[in-house]
Amino acid sequence: MHVRIHGTDLPGRDWATACNGATCYENVHVGVQERREPAQLHRADEHEVTWDLDVDVVTKDGELDFRGPCVQGKRGDRFVYLTWGTLAGDEFTMFRRAKLMLGAVEPATLRAADTAGHRLVGTLGLTGGDGGPRCAAVRPPVIEWAAEPA
Repeated sequence: MHVRIHGTDLPGRDWATACNGATCYENVHVGVQERREPAQLHRADEHEVTWDLDVDVVTKDGELDFRGPCVQGKRGDRFVYLTWGTLAGDEFTMFRRAKLMLGAVEPATLRAADTAGHRLVGTLGLTGGDGGPRCAAVRPPVIEWAAEPA
């Protein structure tokens, strides 16, 4: 199944947190985590960002399961990481992640997205409640999942 993650409302390239008003993180980027590495990096000051990935949907022991290079977690608790970090040259240093929980997608939406000519699209704002990069487990209504024509 083709999956598109569409992010809006990015937090910006520099982020100050509990650093006495100083900027803690500069040149912030966000990507999907592919196995252990960040992939498809985008600057955190872009207007909106999109990631395209392939996820295999399988049935194991009567339950849906997900597989692929961007799928993380154990069976029954699969997710895709959005990984936030600073970029200095080619060196990405991760400081925060968000888990896009695949098990929270409605089964009817998954079935529709897994048909020819369609894809699963997850849309979410990427600025969290603290004004910084969105983190922690992300489920609806924070992310909206839909089956759309590819």
